[in-house]
Formats: sequence, C-alpha cells, structure tokens
Amino acid sequence: MAVEAVGGLWTGSLALLADAAHMLTDAGGLALALFAIRFAERPRTPRNTFGYVRTEVLSALANAVVLLLLTVYILYEAYQRFLSPPQIVGGPMLVIAAVGLVVNLVGMKLLSAGSTESLNVKGAYFELLADMLGSLGVLVAAAIVVLTDWRLVDPIIGAGIGLFIVPRTWTLLKQAVHILMEGAPPEIDMVLLEKTLLDIPGVVAARDLHVWTITSGADAMSGHLVVTDMASARATLAAAQEAMRTGFGLTHVTIQLEDEALQGAEVQQPF
Repeated sequence: MAVEAVGGLWTGSLALLADAAHMLTDAGGLALALFAIRFAERPRTPRNTFGYVRTEVLSALANAVVLLLLTVYILYEAYQRFLSPPQIVGGPMLVIAAVGLVVNLVGMKLLSAGSTESLNVKGAYFELLADMLGSLGVLVAAAIVVLTDWRLVDPIIGAGIGLFIVPRTWTLLKQAVHILMEGAPPEIDMVLLEKTLLDIPGVVAARDLHVWTITSGADAMSGHLVVTDMASARATLAAAQEAMRTGFGLTHVTIQLEDEALQGAEVQQPF
C-alpha cells in the first residue's frame, strides 16, 4: 500500500493511488478492528455496563465514512484527469504494479490452505483476491501507457478501482448504522420469534419484543410475556429462554412475565 501510494505520487498515476486506497480499505479495516478488539477487552464499569465492546461498531462506521470520502476524491480526480490528462511515467508505474501483483499472489498462496477451514481466513483471502485484481488492472493500464502513451486509461482504471470499493464500503456503513440504531439482526425473523413465544403453553400475549446487536456475534433480546398462570412462571421462563437459544441463537435474554392484571396496570412505552 505504501509503495503504491508513493509510486502513484511519483509517476502521476491515479490508478496506482486508487489501488493503494483499495489496499487501505483492508489495512485500515484490520487496524481499526485490532484497536477495537484491544479496547473492547477493557473491563465493564458501573457507567458502561456492556463494557467497551461497541468500539468495534464505531470503528467500522469511521472506516466506512473515510473510505467513501476517499472514493469521492478518487472519482473527482479522475474527472479532472479526463479533462486534462497529466504526464505519466509509465515504466516505474509498470514495475510498481508488478510488485503489488506479486505481493498479493504470495499472500493468496499463504492463505489458500486456511481459507477452507476458517471463515475469517476465507474473508482475508477474498480481500487479497480483490486487491490482486486491482493490481492487475493497474498493470494493464501501465502497459498501455508504456506501449501507446494513451494516458486516459489511467483515470479510467483509477475510477474503476474507486467504484469497486463502494459496494463493500456502503454495506459496511449500513451494517454499522443499523446496529447503532438498535435494529434487529438481519438473520432474526421477528414475526417467527413472536410466534415461537406465543406457542409456549400458558403464554397468551407477547409485547415489547426487542432484539438488537451489542457487537459482532453478541445479540441480546428482551420482552414481556403475558401468562395465564403465574404459578408456572419458572417453567414458562425456562421454555422461553430455551426457545430463544435453540431457535434463534440468543443467549443474552431478558424476559418479564406478567399476568393480565399487571399488563393492564403497566404504563405502555412508546417503543
């Protein structure tokens, strides 16, 4: 990434700068994730009862915003270069692109075995695959510049690499905002969850059901169940918790049981 960034400034190649930005999406994401993991290890406090695990979500949001702004700059720069193509030093651009391609191929080779055993390694492998394709695009652009001196190919490839970043970054942004808005995890069917609770013997109503994500891999659920017989509350609660665990993978569950008289006496919340 650093070599391509310096090389892009030296040779005047937007394609190299864009490919460096694409690598920044990986390096920046990993760095922020590492920072978040370390920060999240801090213990809970009386004021931060969940601890600092949501630092991961905040880092993802910051990463997505920075990368989208970076993409806007790349596209703007590509537009300017379409209007006035700058001089590009094709030879060094070709060498640097080749180095980037080799580095990505070596990384893919190192990760290929583990990619069949670990989803995390598989994700890293596909990130390197995307980087390899970006380096290949820069290599093609450099070869065209060297052979034909057609300089417009550089902003074309640069804009293409910039646009390649957008879908992944936009998805990351939406996921982070969805979590911060306390939205239900996409894999949780709230209609089915409510029906599952209503199917428990003795449960006549379910209300104020909420499922949200605290951080990646940590979902929580809360709700109220109206039951016909409070004497069987222990069995009903155990059945509800087991249904949430086995049916939806929810283990951080808080359920309040109440009879119909208590339900009528409670002040209804607006959410």
